[in-house]
Amino acid sequence: MTDLPAEISRPSAHDGVRVGIVHFGVGNFHRAHQAMYIERLLRAGGSGDWGICGIGLLERDARMRDALNEQDGLYTLTLRHPDGTDEIDVIGSIRRFLHAPDDPDAVLAQLVEPDVRIVSLTITEGGYVDDPSEGKRAADDPRVAQETSTGLSHPLTAFGWIVAALRERRRRGIPAFTVLSCDNVPENGTVARRSVEAVARLVDGDLADWIGGNVAFPSTMVDRITPVTVDADIDRIHERLGVHDAWPVASESFEQWVIEDDFPAGRPDYAAAGATVVADVHAYEAIKIRLLNGGHQAIAYVGQLAGHVYVHDALNDTRLAAFVRDYMERDAAPTLTAPEGFDLPGYIDELFRRFTNPAIADTLARLSTDASNRMPKFVVPTLIDRIATGSIPRAGAQLVASWREYARQASLGRFALDDESADALMRAACDTPETFLTAVPSLRVLSASAEFVEAYVSAARSLEDGGPDALLGD
Repeated sequence: MTDLPAEISRPSAHDGVRVGIVHFGVGNFHRAHQAMYIERLLRAGGSGDWGICGIGLLERDARMRDALNEQDGLYTLTLRHPDGTDEIDVIGSIRRFLHAPDDPDAVLAQLVEPDVRIVSLTITEGGYVDDPSEGKRAADDPRVAQETSTGLSHPLTAFGWIVAALRERRRRGIPAFTVLSCDNVPENGTVARRSVEAVARLVDGDLADWIGGNVAFPSTMVDRITPVTVDADIDRIHERLGVHDAWPVASESFEQWVIEDDFPAGRPDYAAAGATVVADVHAYEAIKIRLLNGGHQAIAYVGQLAGHVYVHDALNDTRLAAFVRDYMERDAAPTLTAPEGFDLPGYIDELFRRFTNPAIADTLARLSTDASNRMPKFVVPTLIDRIATGSIPRAGAQLVASWREYARQASLGRFALDDESADALMRAACDTPETFLTAVPSLRVLSASAEFVEAYVSAARSLEDGGPDALLGD
């Protein structure tokens, strides 16, 4: 990508950049977010220790391997502004990509390199193997069972690789790296720590104790709406730049990254790249997860039931927009404590501006993917908190009812349910509304509130009998 129009930003020569960050889960979000921040630092100079090596663990990651390796790690990032203008950049901070099924020895060697001081993760909400809030135990995960049965001689999960690498670094006397979760998971640093230590304990209790005392797991809050790449994105880049990008990425222009400052092995100057480095990210994290991610869940199911495909189209329906705002303002916002100087009503208004950006063309189907892992993290804690104060989260009850109706309609063939628990969800949704609450593990706690159950059942019956019009009003 050297022959580009003059107005297109491009990376400076990165040939001398060393890999200091290894990243598991190189998808669109990582490339539009963390990799972009590192690119800014590399262009500014003085950060040549912080190039990224991406790791793909799954067979399907071979596609990303081929796309990046054939383009020397370069790809285009298009920021789509609400006014319809596009800002195109070329990112080159991913200096290497390794496909673990192809060359596991190279993956371990890279993780053990002393220059590597951060191992980061975007493996989705469901990728963490030990999370008490979800009832997950590493020992119950079949991939973990397989990799630990051989003493991690052949790691399969990100956590297996991290533990194997830390074990080898400890053996060689190389200091531990920092593990940095960048997933939309509440207290993601703590959840990452639990997964790593739990896998370690299955193979070596002393190693698990060493990890507990020597490895930092800072929490982060990440935010940038990044839809999946479609053929039109590839065609657009070819038309605009005259080059073929096998896997471009496009996102909204908004960006946010809040990072807990806990990096004993050192870190890039994230603040210089535009991130916010703080002592405690929890307040920022809760605001983003409960309002943005929770708001996405509020629109995802009822929006599709109403026949919409895109987020911006759904929110142009005033009834749906009112429902989502009601959920944010009456259910989610009262559970939050904003940092000093943070404008919570203004943040909600900004979310609606972002959600209604037609240039993003974010799909409701993307928002409803893996709902059995998203709803427990993005919505259920809000409802629990509201119920605990004696309030009835009516919009939240309608949201849960819309998820149930979406699963019920999927069982009838209207939607394709992209969820690891799809079969169980559809079976439960075809029974009574009350059964759905008790059959879905993350929802059982809500069934203890008679007032919530009453509001939820009423909403579920309305959706069954009259669809979204009956729920939202004509």
